[in-house]
Amino acid sequence: MNFFQTAFLGFVQGLTEFLPVSSSGHLILTRQILGLESSSMFFDILLHVGSLGAVILVFRRDILALFKPPFKKLLLLTLATIPAAVVGFLLGDAIDEVFASGKWLWITFALTAVLLIVTERISKKRDPKPFGARQAAAMGVMQAFALLPGLSRSGSTIFGGIAAGGEREEVAKFSFLMSVPIIIGSAAVGMIGSDGLALTVGWWETLCGMAAAFVSSLVAIKGMMKIIAKASYKPLAVYLFAVSLLSLTLTLTGA
Repeated sequence: MNFFQTAFLGFVQGLTEFLPVSSSGHLILTRQILGLESSSMFFDILLHVGSLGAVILVFRRDILALFKPPFKKLLLLTLATIPAAVVGFLLGDAIDEVFASGKWLWITFALTAVLLIVTERISKKRDPKPFGARQAAAMGVMQAFALLPGLSRSGSTIFGGIAAGGEREEVAKFSFLMSVPIIIGSAAVGMIGSDGLALTVGWWETLCGMAAAFVSSLVAIKGMMKIIAKASYKPLAVYLFAVSLLSLTLTLTGA
């Protein structure tokens, strides 16, 4: 891939990592549309590392606060990370094999759209409760489900937190923090896994993609906080239904 292609993939990854539309699903779909061969898993992980830089920059104070007594938020973050870590360790390779082709993306995109519609409805009807283990556990379980490409991690975790009674903005901020250990863990596994440090893309092109992911992630985080404040997910749900239809068309036509 050339600089333009890696930058475009980085832009797509960063923008869709924190908007509830699934970055992994959009990366697969974008490659299908552009006719690009699948790159190494490590390349995709490095794009996520670019997004991680944006989270650390925006939420640096919240991240530092995790390591101050009484460590309640750190314990909750650990609790929320366990389900995805276990499922990823046990079923990660199987999930990649089944979903890497993009054959089933249309289903998971549509499921994300349904989640967003439900989230909007319940967030306007329920009185928020103090954030605690119940919300963190629910978000952790939903993050494990979101290992399926096309099922948005941020959308799923926010649904879990709000369904468990959490306040919208607090749930959203915690969802962003949840991405930190997951991305770091994925990067570590990628470095020691069978794919190792192998890259089918040049390092300069990869760095270009990471930079694009960092910048677009900053935009996505700020945009998502505004969406959360208004609890207006319908435009994104409509978009996801359209993307689901596009994915189904590509699958049926063999594109």
